[in-house]
Formats: sequence, C-alpha cells, structure tokens
Amino acid sequence: MTALLKKAELHCHVEGAAPPALTLRQAEIYGVDTSHFIRDGVYVWEDFTSFIACYDAVASVFRTAEDYAALAEAYLLELSAANTIYSELFISPDHGEAVGLPAEHYIAGLASGILSAREKTGIECRMVIIGERHLGPDNVIRRAEYTAKLGHPLVTGFNMAGEERMGRVADYARAFDIVREAGLGITIHAGELCGAFSVADALDLVKPSRIGHGVRAIEDPDLVKRLADLGTVLEVCPGSNIALKVFADYKHHPLRAFVDAGVRVTLSSDDPPFFHTSLANEYRIASQEMGFSDAEINAMTRTSIEAAFVDDSTRHSLLSRL
Repeated sequence: MTALLKKAELHCHVEGAAPPALTLRQAEIYGVDTSHFIRDGVYVWEDFTSFIACYDAVASVFRTAEDYAALAEAYLLELSAANTIYSELFISPDHGEAVGLPAEHYIAGLASGILSAREKTGIECRMVIIGERHLGPDNVIRRAEYTAKLGHPLVTGFNMAGEERMGRVADYARAFDIVREAGLGITIHAGELCGAFSVADALDLVKPSRIGHGVRAIEDPDLVKRLADLGTVLEVCPGSNIALKVFADYKHHPLRAFVDAGVRVTLSSDDPPFFHTSLANEYRIASQEMGFSDAEINAMTRTSIEAAFVDDSTRHSLLSRL
C-alpha cells in the first residue's frame, strides 16, 4: 500500500499548499472578501492565468512571519502524517513584499514553522527561493543576488517559476550563474505550458540538476535521451498536469515513458489544494492510475533524496530512513 511507503517531495509552492480552511481563517482576520477565489471551501480558477490570480489572492492573506510559520508547520505536519520524511518548499519573497512583509521576516517565519514541525515529527525541510518569471528578468536577477548573499542554513536552492510563456530563458540565465557561484542548488520550471524547446533552453542556458515539470520534453525523443544521459531529475506533478490540462488524463501522461527511457523522475504535488490532490494522493495515483509498483515508486523517492538540496550528512541520514 502506497500509504505505508516513505515519501519525499521536491516541488511544492508554500502558498499553494495553504488549505482553504486556513486561508478562510486568515481572510477573516484581515477582513478580506474571499468570494471571488474560494467557493464552497474550494479554490476557484479556470485556466493557468486565473490560477495565478487565485494563488496571488490566497497569498495575500498571509501577512506576518507568524502567519507563514503557521502555514509551513500545517503543511509539514500533514506531510509527516502521510509518512513523508523530506520536503522542499518553494518560497517567494515577492509574495511577502507584496503585503509589506520584508523578505527576511518572510523567511524567518517559514523557518520557524519548519523547525517546529521537525521538532514534533522529525520531518526534514529546506527552502528554495523562487524568482517570479512574469515579474521580469531584472526582478529575478535581483532575487538571485539576494539569495546568493543570504546564507540561511535552511535556504539551499534557487528556482524560477511563474508564467512560462513570458520572456526567453536566455533573459534570465544570469540569475542562475549568480546562485551557482554561491553554491546553491538550481532547478527551473520548464516544459509545462511550453513545449520541448523550453526544456532544451533550460538545459543549454541554466544547466540545472533538476527541472520542475519538464514533461513536455516527451515531444522530442532526442531530448528525452539527453535528459537520461545527463541524469537531470524531473520533478513530476501528475495531478497538477492533469488539472491544468497539460495532458488529457493519466493514461496519456508521460511518466511511464520517462521511466522506461531511463530519465530520473520524482513525485510531487505542486499546489495540492488548488489541484484537489496531496503528496499521498500523487503516490496513490502513481500506483493505482499509472501502474507503478511499490519498488518503482520507492526508486522515485530515493531519487528525490539523492537530488535534494541538502548537505551530504543530511542526505545520508535521509537515505538511511528509507
């Protein structure tokens, strides 16, 4: 049973993990009308553009370090209850700054929630700072410079997310050079809304160890082989891909094809309540909807730990827990 398997997650946006019930409580505190983005306890959106708008509305009701501590702890306790031993949270200081919360307070709040969850359950967690693509290259480069100088023990990577159809990867490449020189882990969203060329651009210009989604690479067999040869890890989020209509259904999802081609893959939930899923559900989907054996799923979890942005001693400790 997948419920009993140890789990790990590399791809989850922290505001996107906010349970609607928590968001409603937060909105009540700040007097925010939620009728345009929550109905009947469910987040409301129709396509990627409206999803981003809904996400931003949810993020807007988390306004203090304490709010973010509560959010991080709530999600990590949920993960731990599902037998998860490791989580990486994608965090966006731009969301904090949008409501007047300085980046250092935003990060400190999240770190407090992470440490509290670890103390209660033993779950390990690290943070990966996001540069928001749709805010433009200058903003992403500025965020990379901030990340490179930060020196926070729980901030171990850098990523770019947001509207993939905006700008060219080349416009943002310098940001990744900055964080690479600082010794941080690098991942990038590519090959979700845009086709195989987006993944190829990421490999050529960013040279990440991991790619968020990357699933549209399946459109180019030579690129799939290149991913396998390089050992680049894909952070695959099947439930998200189906919800956003990247693929019609699980039968048409390429996860099996990637595994058969020797590409390293992991399972994640992306923005779980927005897509009516959870990490536990993604493991169930892999088993029951996509036909993976427990051994194959365990191999994905091992890949997650091997590709995690952690120091060697933490990695060894996590691997021993598998």
